[in-house]
Formats: sequence, C-alpha cells, structure tokens
Amino acid sequence: MDLHARDVRRDVRELAGLLGEALERHASEEAFETVEALRTDAIDYRRGDADSRDPLRDCVERLPPDQAVHVARAFALYFELINLAEERQRVRAIREGREGGTLSNDVAAAAERFAAEDVDSETVQTVLDDVFVEPTFTAHPTEARRKTVKSKLRSIAELLEELDEHRLTDREQERLERSLDAEIVGLWTTRQVRERRPEVADEARNVQWYLENVLFDVIGEVYDELERAFADFDADVSRLVEFRSWAGSDRDGNPHVTPDVTAETLENQRGIACQRYTEALERLIGVLSQDGERVPTTAAFEESLDADRERLPRVAEEAKERYPDEPYRQKLAVMVHRVDRVGSVRPGGYDDADELLDDLETVADSLRASGMEDVADTEVDPLRRQVETFGFALASLDLRDHRENHTKAVTEALEREGIDYAGMDENERQELLTEAMLDDERLLSFDGSLSETAERVLTLFERLGEWQREYGADAIDTYCISMTEQPSHVLEVLFLADQAGVVDLPGHSGLDVAPLLETESALSNARTILGTLFENEAYAASLEARGGTQEVMLGYSDSNKENGFLAANWELNRAQTDLAAICADYDVDMRLFHGRGGSISRGGGPMNEALLALPPETVSGEVKFTEQGESIAEKYANPAVAERELEQMLNAQIRARHATVADERDAPDEAWVDAMDTAASAAREAYRDLLDAEGFVRYFEETTPITVIEELNLGSRPASRSGERTVEDLRAIPWVFSWTQTRCILPGWYGLASGIDAYLESAANEDEALATLQEMYEEWPFFRTTLDNAALALARTDLEIAEEYAALAGRERRERFFPDIRSEYERAVELVTAIAGRDDLLSRTWLRESLDRRNPYVDPLNLLQAHLLGQTHRNETEKRALRLTVTGIAAGMKNTG
Repeated sequence: MDLHARDVRRDVRELAGLLGEALERHASEEAFETVEALRTDAIDYRRGDADSRDPLRDCVERLPPDQAVHVARAFALYFELINLAEERQRVRAIREGREGGTLSNDVAAAAERFAAEDVDSETVQTVLDDVFVEPTFTAHPTEARRKTVKSKLRSIAELLEELDEHRLTDREQERLERSLDAEIVGLWTTRQVRERRPEVADEARNVQWYLENVLFDVIGEVYDELERAFADFDADVSRLVEFRSWAGSDRDGNPHVTPDVTAETLENQRGIACQRYTEALERLIGVLSQDGERVPTTAAFEESLDADRERLPRVAEEAKERYPDEPYRQKLAVMVHRVDRVGSVRPGGYDDADELLDDLETVADSLRASGMEDVADTEVDPLRRQVETFGFALASLDLRDHRENHTKAVTEALEREGIDYAGMDENERQELLTEAMLDDERLLSFDGSLSETAERVLTLFERLGEWQREYGADAIDTYCISMTEQPSHVLEVLFLADQAGVVDLPGHSGLDVAPLLETESALSNARTILGTLFENEAYAASLEARGGTQEVMLGYSDSNKENGFLAANWELNRAQTDLAAICADYDVDMRLFHGRGGSISRGGGPMNEALLALPPETVSGEVKFTEQGESIAEKYANPAVAERELEQMLNAQIRARHATVADERDAPDEAWVDAMDTAASAAREAYRDLLDAEGFVRYFEETTPITVIEELNLGSRPASRSGERTVEDLRAIPWVFSWTQTRCILPGWYGLASGIDAYLESAANEDEALATLQEMYEEWPFFRTTLDNAALALARTDLEIAEEYAALAGRERRERFFPDIRSEYERAVELVTAIAGRDDLLSRTWLRESLDRRNPYVDPLNLLQAHLLGQTHRNETEKRALRLTVTGIAAGMKNTG
C-alpha cells in the first residue's frame, strides 16, 4: 500500500517554484533573474561545469542594495522551505518504517532485543522502573526565526502533509495547491528579521507552544507503544518521561528574568495544562455515555462519586439532572469543575495532580471491571499518561543563576547583620552557613536596601516559597548554579533557601541544588566539591530529605570553548566517571544533567547515540539534558518526529540501563585511556595556542559576522557576559554561531588532528597506534560517537567559502591564522576517514544528499555576506541585507550554534 503521494524531490521542486513565482510577482522580474543567475552559477561550480566562482562573486559584488535584500530573502526562504520538505521526508520514513516493521531504535526494538537475549521479566521490570528521561527546554538565543515566520512555516507543513497523506479529488488537490501558493506569498511578504529583541515571556511562550500543541498529544502515543512493546514481559510501564524548562526562570546573565516573569510563567503553564485537561474531560463526557443500569460501576467508583457529591453538592446535582443514569458522565462533569477550580479561591478544586490522577484511575478501573478494557485503554489511559507527565505544572521549572550573584547577596545580607562574610576563607564560610542552616532561628532579614543584584537574589528566594505553596513543590524545585567552583557556592543557595523557609532542616528540603561544573578547574576539583558537601551535616540532611539523589550538571558549551572539541569531550567523559565514583563512595545516587547545545561543538549530535555512549558507571537510569534553539523546532514541531525522538531516547536509555544492570559493558582498555590522555592534552594545547595567539581575537572579529550577531534580536539575553571583546567573555552560543556562518565549524574539530597526531608520534609503531585507534572506534561507544560528531562538523565545513571570509582580515593576520586552520582541517579529514575506515566523512546517505542539496544555495549567501562584511560603511538597506544573510545561512546550515 502506498502511504504517500509525493517525495522529497517533488516537494523541493514545487516549493522552490512557488517561491520563485512569489519573488517575480512581488519583487521584480529582475530580482527573479538575478536569483536564478546566482543559483545556476553556484550549481555549475559545484558540479564542476565552471572553473571558478568568479561569475558568482562578480554578480554578488555588483548587486545594488535593494537587490541584495531580495537575493538574501529569496535564498533564506528557500532554505526554510527545504527544511520543511526534509522534515516531511523524515515523516515518510517513520511511517513507512512503522508500517513495514523496519524502524530501528524505537521502543519495540528495545523489547525485541531483550526477547532475543532471553532477558527475564524481573530484569526488564527493574530496568523500566529505573529509567527516567527529562528533556529540559532552555531559552538560549539560538533561534534566528521570528515567531510569525515559524507560524507560517507550520501552516505550509500542514498543507504538505495533507497533499502527501490524503487521497484527494482533483478539486481538493487544486484547493490545497492554491492555499500553498497563498501561504508562500504570505511568507515572502512577511518581515523575516525581528525588529525588537524578544522578551523573556516570548521565549517562555515559545517553549510552551511545543508542550501544549505537540508533546501533550504525543506522550500518550509513546506510552501506548511502550505498553505494546513490553506486553510479553507482563511489565508495568511506569512514568519514564517528564519535561522541564528554563524559559522564564534562567537568570544567568539575563537581568530581564525577574520574579514577576517567573510567576507569570508558572501561572501560564498551569493554565495551559488545566485547559487541556478540561478539553480532554469534556471529550470523555461525549464518549463515556454508558447506561448505569446496563454497565455496573465498581464500589470504589461509587465511593468517589459520593465524595464528589459532598465536596461539590450543587455541581454534582446538576450533573445528575443532566446525565440521569449515566454515572461516568456525572463523575466527569464534576471533574471538569474541579480542574476549573485549580488555583482558584473557589473551594473544591484539585489540590494537586495526583488527585486528578486518582479519579482517572478510578474511572479506568471501573470500566475494566465491566469488561470495557478497550474503552479504558484508548480513551482514559492517554489522559492518565498526560496527567502523569505534565501534572498541573506542564513543565517543572529549573532556577539558575551565576554563583557570583549568590555570593554577593549573602555577603551584603550578612554584612547588614554585622558579619564579615567577604573576609572569610572557604572553610570559615562553610562553617558559618552550616551552623545557620542547623539553627532554628533565622539569621537574615529580607527587608532593607541592598545592591540591585543582591535585592534580585533575595527577592527570588522569598518568592520561591510562595510559588511552591501556590503551584506545588514540584513546579519549581531545582536550582542550578553556574560556574560552581567551591562547596560554599552550593551551600550559599541552600542557606538562602533555608532563610526563605523553602528548606527546614533536618526534615524538609524543597530544593534540589545542582552545581554546574563547566570549567577545567571545577571538573578536576569535583571530588573536593562534592565530597565536602556530602560530609557537611546540613547538606547531607537536605540530600536525605530529597531522597538521596544528587543532580550534577555538566556544561558542554563553555568547556568546549575553553578547551577545544576533543579535550572537552574527554574531560567531560572522565569527569562523569569520577562523579559516579564519588557518589558511589558516599552511597549517594547520581543524576547527571547534560548541558548540551544544538551544535556538535556545544555537546550536540544524535541524542540516542550520546546516551548509549555515556560511561556505564553513570547510567543510573535517570538522565536529564537540555534542548535549545533550532533543536527544539527540529525535534518537537512535528508530532511524528517528536514521537520518534522520544522513542529513540527511551530505546537508548533502556538499553544503556540494562547493559549496566547486566554488567555487559567493560571499562575501556588502559591503552585506550592512555591514547585519549595523550591526544586530548595535545589537542587542548593546539586549541589554546590558537585562541591565545596575539591578534586572534581581531582575526575572529574581522572574519566572522560576530558584530552582526550581537546586534540581532535573537533572544532576551546579552551575547556576552560583560560586554568586553574576549573569547572568554563571549558566550558559547555566539562564538559557535559566528564560525558556523562562515562555513568554518572550527569549534567542532580544531585541535583534533594535532591531538591524534601527537598520539601517533608518541607510539613506538605508528601503524600499530593507528590500528589501536581503529579498534577504539569499533569497540568504544564514547570514541566512536566523538569521532562521528567531529566528522559531521568537518563535513559541514567548506574551506573554500571560509577563505572568502579569511580574505577580510589584514594580510598579516590572515597569513598567520588561516594556513594553520586549513592544515588542521585537512589533516583531521584524513585521520577521521582513516580511523573510521570509510572514504566519506558521512556514513549516512540521507545526510550527504541533504548537504549536496543545500551547498549550492548557501554559497551565494556566504559570498554576499562576506562582501557586505568587507564594506567599511553600510547604509540601512545593506545592513538589512546583511542581517538576512545571517538568518538565511542559519536556515541553510540548519544550525545557529
């Protein structure tokens, strides 16, 4: 049976044709012809039909400013449409794979693997009980598109789906094609670049859209697949997935995230969850119309309904009058009113989501007792899974701030009490904070005038108790501390929570405090930091009150920016193993929080592969990781893709946890560890030599659009921490974004070749050393994933284009840096392909096809951007064209950073 009426080539061809028509009608015929000339010149060069890019370069340099804007817009929108076509192709592959039983790495594949290995049901249940996956959405400024543009693109995607998956009459086909044409015209005539910087509330609403409109509906399908897959093991599929968010609560470097914004976010999210539950319950009222005389209900159901009549007598009486002899409808009608009163001053509302869950389980159990299992499975269970997953919070919020702000707040607040915290050493600070937390008397007063930073911190903690009482402790219960370096940085947060009443030791702690370890010094000092905390009386009491699980966050972005790709990956891998050992020594459960970015150079890459590559000692079953920028849209905008992503994550985590439980994975060979130690050390040295070289920061400014990116209204957070122009001060996102724009994905591979060569040169026999690396690639998931991720960054790099940008630097700086960059790149390509044993950097055919499809169309945007960057003075039209090239290249590369 043919599931689809189209393919990716047809989608690309027709979408590009409609865009060309919109360009010709709503810009000019000249603009259309210019775009066509650039397109064909770029394709000719890529195909080898032209000897050079001179015709393309000449055309770009002759463009008048208004034509440059049209060209930039046309190519930018082309990529947005191509991204939709490729998303549709992925949906086709998923649907066909499910239909044909060929889909790999889904939850069914995990169950089949267990069956093939004769894993017993008890072990399977243990694994499922352990697994808990928490994707955490951030508001980091890595999304270049306006919300309006994204909305129009979603409309186009829905039309493509209808054209592809529905059997249509000629008239229906014509109607949809006209609608598609109209949407693309609307897209062309819509401003692409934001005129204002988005507010924090905008970012929170963006995250909420995916939760409300996609994931809320998808989660029931995921659990249905899980239950089907593990039915033969008679397994109880407990709660395996929960979503969290930083949008509206991440204060690190963002002064716009105020307590009022966080309160608004909590309120909006509860409102969304309750609205979706109300809609679902009202739909169930229409479905569960069983006659009470024909279909008896259980005693538990009748008791629950009687309790409703006591709780809300008037509501229950109205329901009985409206639905006589239809007990399920009566029960559901009362449940609608109880959801509607959540958070209201009106009595009778649900106190927490567990109460709603109890009611749903009572309804489902009663249906099953009457032989209506199918009704319970298909109608009630999806809603039950939604309530389990989203609660009334929709997504629990994590708080985050920089450790310097907490220290400043504690210092000023204690100074007001006559205590010189600033003059204390680390041990004295720990002792003071510990004694204060164990004392019944409150030490701090939250009233009085302090600096703006201290006021913001203290106000936050004062409001935190209010939020937990209003929205539930689980709605906002984790605090991440950026740049943690000392135990006192963690104790300061716990102390402030204690003073605000969120923590009351020894019996109660309403907060998980998660140190974020991201610098080399913090990672190497992890045993001292965590060991000191675990031995601290106050912190140990708090940890026990929280169930004995310590969350530790690892910062991939800043670690990579500080140390380079290979060294950062190895340092983080070693750190995870060390953290697991530390927690094991103190009999503390560990939950790792992986602070991954969307790009390879910020810890990105396929999530299922990353989970399978984690050190086995760290796979406790619980795992948490950030999702941000275009990664959110790419993974969670389409329901079929979102379901597939979640299944792949669960497949990986289930398999990884089983391997740990069954003790199937061995520690890496000592020779492999030595090889990585040697390579990582040399790679870091090569990377730091580049960054620390005199003139490199100037070269970076001259040869990338960093200044343009800083001016773009991408997010509410500033691009740098202090406004200074240093690599250290620059945030990891614009650092990677800038290199990505130039097609020189330097943060994803620089230092790799130097590191591997250092290992090869240190060996007695270079051929044997190469064989060792090949063995590591075949048998060590960490090394294979690291090398494959580097291969992706290398494949996306185009040094011919990068050289166009290098030409913008002064001659001395260009000759100082670009030859080294080129040499490192070319050697890295040689080594990666040799170690992986393949001719091409990419092992995935579809990815090679995608790059080949995109490259000729990104080239004109790169040349136009380089040309505009090279101008010392730009008028407003040229500035607009330059900003459009940034969004266009981001869409073409499918990545900002």
